[in-house]
Amino acid sequence: MSKVKVAAFSVSLDGYGAGPYQSRENPPGKRGEELHEWIFPTKMFQKMYGKGDGTEGIDNDFAEKSFENIGAWIMGRNMFGPIRGPWPNDEWKGWWGENPPYHVPVFVLTHHAKEPLIMKGGTVFYFVTDGIESALEKARKAANGKDIRIGGGTSTIRQFLQAGHIDEIHLAFAPVFFGSGENLFDGIDLPQLGFTETQSAYGKGATHVVLKKST
Repeated sequence: MSKVKVAAFSVSLDGYGAGPYQSRENPPGKRGEELHEWIFPTKMFQKMYGKGDGTEGIDNDFAEKSFENIGAWIMGRNMFGPIRGPWPNDEWKGWWGENPPYHVPVFVLTHHAKEPLIMKGGTVFYFVTDGIESALEKARKAANGKDIRIGGGTSTIRQFLQAGHIDEIHLAFAPVFFGSGENLFDGIDLPQLGFTETQSAYGKGATHVVLKKST
């Protein structure tokens, strides 16, 4: 059965999915890249960007698993790019170059309409202006029975959590404290949302926790 998932989402030990002072020049905020240091050396990440062999082990296992059986993505506009307000032109096509790593339809939440972007490798970015329910409906149709992955940023995941749409969450806890920034858990009652099953594993760069709703 198709699931709505969060996978390989990095957070600090105190629950921040992005640091303070996010900007166009520094999208993840102050110290934000520290959250993702666990994934950079992995075989999956290195292969994705054509840089070398990369490391294997628990971190790589979770990185690879995060792409399994995914039929569509949903992400926030901030994850797609740093541009704010109306789209000035079609020059910006994402952070990932001509062949993004998704290879499936990707639905980008935005307040400003934009024509779909057809990229190499099967990725097509669709821009959804009428909210998360519409994006999820479109993603379900596009996924054709496969899972839907909710990408960042933190605000997007919080919206889908609060609406009760997410079935499974994999969080990669980086060994850092932020103290401020964008907190994933602020005001979120995970047990009340039905998340009662937990699994954990310890990688070299992160502690991996999988939360599932009871069946």
